[in-house]
Amino acid sequence: MFSKVLIALLAIDSVLLVAAILLQAGKGGGLAATFGGASSSADAIMGTRQAGNLLTKASWWCGGIFIGLAFVLSVTSSRSSGPSSVLDQTFAPVPAPVSAPAAAPSGAASILPVQPAPAPTGSNAKAPTTTKTP
Repeated sequence: MFSKVLIALLAIDSVLLVAAILLQAGKGGGLAATFGGASSSADAIMGTRQAGNLLTKASWWCGGIFIGLAFVLSVTSSRSSGPSSVLDQTFAPVPAPVSAPAAAPSGAASILPVQPAPAPTGSNAKAPTTTKTP
């Protein structure tokens, strides 16, 4: 139950994070400015001073919350019981064989031992074939 709530919060936070990032205005330059594409000044390498508007703060907060929720979810999922190997389980003791009762109670049918079926005779019986190798 707790992990389902955290997953729902993580999904909501990820949608807010994507929206906050996509709604920001482009600052220009990007990676190309670092390699001298736009300018080679210190502002291009270190980044320009940001105004700190609402979308920038929202993206930082949503990013931090996303990382925190992901960490908590990873910790809680590692503590849950996962599938275990069959080799880790102990074997159940073998039950003792059941023996026939010593004497049948009076009035009960007697227990007959099981005997193998007799060999077929007559026209249905086939003689075993033997092959002789020269």
